[in-house]
Amino acid sequence: MNLKIKATDLRKDILTLIYKARTGHTGGDMSVIDILTVLYYKYMNVNPENIKDPNRDRFILSKGHASEALYCVLSDKGFFPKSDLDNYSGYGSKYIGHPNNKVNGVEMNTGSLGHGLAVGVGMALAGRMDKKDYRVYAVMGDGEMAEGSVWEAIMAAGHYKLDNLTAFVDRNRLQISGTTEQVMTQDSQEKRWEAFGWNVLSINGNDIDALDAAVGLAKQSKGKPTVVIANTTKGCGVSYMENQAGWHHRVPTEEEYAQGIKELEQRRAQYE
Repeated sequence: MNLKIKATDLRKDILTLIYKARTGHTGGDMSVIDILTVLYYKYMNVNPENIKDPNRDRFILSKGHASEALYCVLSDKGFFPKSDLDNYSGYGSKYIGHPNNKVNGVEMNTGSLGHGLAVGVGMALAGRMDKKDYRVYAVMGDGEMAEGSVWEAIMAAGHYKLDNLTAFVDRNRLQISGTTEQVMTQDSQEKRWEAFGWNVLSINGNDIDALDAAVGLAKQSKGKPTVVIANTTKGCGVSYMENQAGWHHRVPTEEEYAQGIKELEQRRAQYE
């Protein structure tokens, strides 16, 4: 499978979903989708036929406001029909603006930032205690790194040497109220995680090949959990969205939607 084409097709799906539903966290969906593509389409042992398999890998989207990206992946993988998303964020729909475990393939309810990694630590510890081979992957936003509970989880994972746990920081450097450095200084991410005993990989988080290599290295790491500092671009793939804090939560107009789809189709053609 050409993962670069798949990630581009998923970007088109995300943009269409948000445009039709008139709601969504567009910028963060676009920055994180490459991470989800590499995990779901190459590495993770998860499938819709046995979503309760005790040996399945666990995935937690701690930055739950990027639910549109996760729903598009899960529907494309067959966890539920794509037509289910026709009522995304509609009255009575279980497909709401943050993931919830009524949806096939969603491990935990997320959206209240700062909780996903802590649950991932618990899952990784349980896997070790039960002598299971599954791996746990947790994706966080960089704005989320201001939450104290995240650092408690980082400390615990380092202490217990959870090498079956991989965390990702979607480091797009923007959040709803501005840049992360304006809101709460957090560089250097790399030094901070390393100080807590983690194996640290810092890469271009919108580069499929770099992500592929990083996940492979994380699986080989022994005696330490791994964090991938994924340096991404908010709104990646659509020119007028890129690096714009205003696209944290915004719906494209008809003209913007058409332009975005055109740009993504041109991007796709480069990978064929």
